[in-house]
Amino acid sequence: MNFNNFTIKSQEAVQEAINLAQARGQQAIETAHVLYGVMKVGENVTNFIFQKLGMNGGQISVVLDKQIDSFPKVSGDGSPYLSRETNDVFQKANQYAKEMGDEYVSLEHLLLSLLTVNSTVSTILKDAGMNEKELRAAIS
Repeated sequence: MNFNNFTIKSQEAVQEAINLAQARGQQAIETAHVLYGVMKVGENVTNFIFQKLGMNGGQISVVLDKQIDSFPKVSGDGSPYLSRETNDVFQKANQYAKEMGDEYVSLEHLLLSLLTVNSTVSTILKDAGMNEKELRAAIS
């Protein structure tokens, strides 16, 4: 995965996801870590989108935190790696950026791919009231 075509904010979100996983003793970088990173780094963007879609960002944070706590912990010096789902999310975000005529993968592309790639995070977002059509409209 080439992160050079990610915006600075997107790169920061990915770094935040890695930092969170490491701080909690988790080796696999899961989609929940990525959503956490997107929400932390892009607080203004996600709050705007959540409000526009009538979603409760605080509630999503609580559910997300519980999900992250449930991930297995490792001891020792295991190198962090991307889970299959997280890799799929990054691939899809790249695809969305190209489809939308953007040169770089933005936080919005990451959020859209987190919603559309089948994962626990996708379910969390859908349960909170997000759907692809409304998210695309909010992004536009």
